[in-house]
Amino acid sequence: LAYSPLVVPASRIEILGIPFTPLTADDALVAIERLYERAEPATVFHANVHTVNLAASDPGYMEVLRSGDLVLNDGKGVMLGARLLGSRFPHDLNGNFVTPLVLERAAERGWPTFLLGARPDVVERAADLVAGRYPGLEIVGTHHGYIKDDADVSRAIRDSGAGLLLCGMGNPNQESWLARNLRATGARLGIGVGAFFDFQTGEIRRAPAWMNRVGIEWIHRLFKEPARMWRRYIVGNPFFVARVLRQRVRGGRVTS
Repeated sequence: LAYSPLVVPASRIEILGIPFTPLTADDALVAIERLYERAEPATVFHANVHTVNLAASDPGYMEVLRSGDLVLNDGKGVMLGARLLGSRFPHDLNGNFVTPLVLERAAERGWPTFLLGARPDVVERAADLVAGRYPGLEIVGTHHGYIKDDADVSRAIRDSGAGLLLCGMGNPNQESWLARNLRATGARLGIGVGAFFDFQTGEIRRAPAWMNRVGIEWIHRLFKEPARMWRRYIVGNPFFVARVLRQRVRGGRVTS
């Protein structure tokens, strides 16, 4: 992938095997637009602590993430990991912050957009909401995330004429699905957006803004969904820090 040196730094920050590209929000949007405009289909992944932990125990998923054309840092935990390794990310590029910017750009540039993921009622409501929020945005189709036949869904996306595919099926499903099927969909750009559709429709309530600013949104999610989230945060966060410290001891910092 050939980026302009004015957009993407020559080096990437590798955290536990995953090569992140450190960008400001503005430069991330420029990079995303250039990926959309190139001839080959491209993928953009957001990786947080949970994503990194999943990849650490699943070599196949690690390869999927490493195959992404652009991997963006999602959350304060990954930013902490970079600092522990002697580097820094300029911005927290989590999916709930970047995806609205991408949709705004899609509306401005006329990118036909397809939403894939969540429950049928949720993704349809999310489509109505974002279409109303971004005048000019063309939503050409939706499909829920409970997929029985990849080929059927890929064909539906291709028939819709979508150029931008937002895939919200959670880790590792969304990245793996895009890696397997993006080319068959005919879309130019596939982006993993996690629970974005659920957040937009209020199915999952976001933490107060002050918790997001100081990086403790995870406490809010743990409180709201303790049975589902305790392992991710109570076990996963210390596991991540320990493994990053081990990487630092071994001399792993920034890769070209």
